[in-house]
Amino acid sequence: MRYGGNTTCLEIRRGSEIIILDAGTGLRKLGQSLLREFKQHPLNLSLLLSHTHWDHIQGLPFFAPIYESRCRLRILGCEGAHDSLVAALTGQMESTYFPVPFFKLPSNIEIEELRDFNFAIGSVLVRAHRANHPGLAVGYRLFSPEGIVVFFPDTEPRQSGDDREMIDFVHGADVLILDSQYDRAEYRRHTGWGHGCVDDSVALALKADVKKLVLFHHDPDHDDKKIDVLVKSARQIVAKAKGKLKVVAAREGMVIQLVGK
Repeated sequence: MRYGGNTTCLEIRRGSEIIILDAGTGLRKLGQSLLREFKQHPLNLSLLLSHTHWDHIQGLPFFAPIYESRCRLRILGCEGAHDSLVAALTGQMESTYFPVPFFKLPSNIEIEELRDFNFAIGSVLVRAHRANHPGLAVGYRLFSPEGIVVFFPDTEPRQSGDDREMIDFVHGADVLILDSQYDRAEYRRHTGWGHGCVDDSVALALKADVKKLVLFHHDPDHDDKKIDVLVKSARQIVAKAKGKLKVVAAREGMVIQLVGK
């Protein structure tokens, strides 16, 4: 009830840029909020997809701005596991599943498959990095003068010891939003599923000198009390290591503001 149950969707603001991370069911509420805020003004949005598993794209048909001609939406992501990104996104809006075909939407939508893992969205520099998750999935590092945000919603620690590439990718992040679905015992039963555990998330964040770790991808069977326990456990690990890392759990409506140095 406190942490929320929508699937993955985050909003990043910098100046006039509005960047959306993933299109899970949380995208529905974001769409309503954007229309209330911008009223009849044009909407220019960029959507970065980590991958095309359903919990990361299923909010798109219910995103109200795509039914408005004044909306321009640029979608970037990797190809689907067995098909193109276009096919993955439009397929869920075929008549078998949804009453409005994708190609009849009045908004201006551009879909681009990532060929270069380094690019810019306005003044925000973006890097992508492969995740350890079934299919083709990535995480994103977003940099602006105000700070660095790293978003890795679905990934599992690689079992070969220190993952130097991952440590380097998240290094120095002001905010690391990281898959921390399981506790240690649960993770042992789910190794290879493509999701992480809190202990490993904290260890990575400490090694990479991250300032704030946001535990993400809550297990559907975890209630608020369980997530509170995971946060407490994570903070105890930090304290034992005499680290300065701050740990919180993602929740609906959470706002984190970066102000630079």
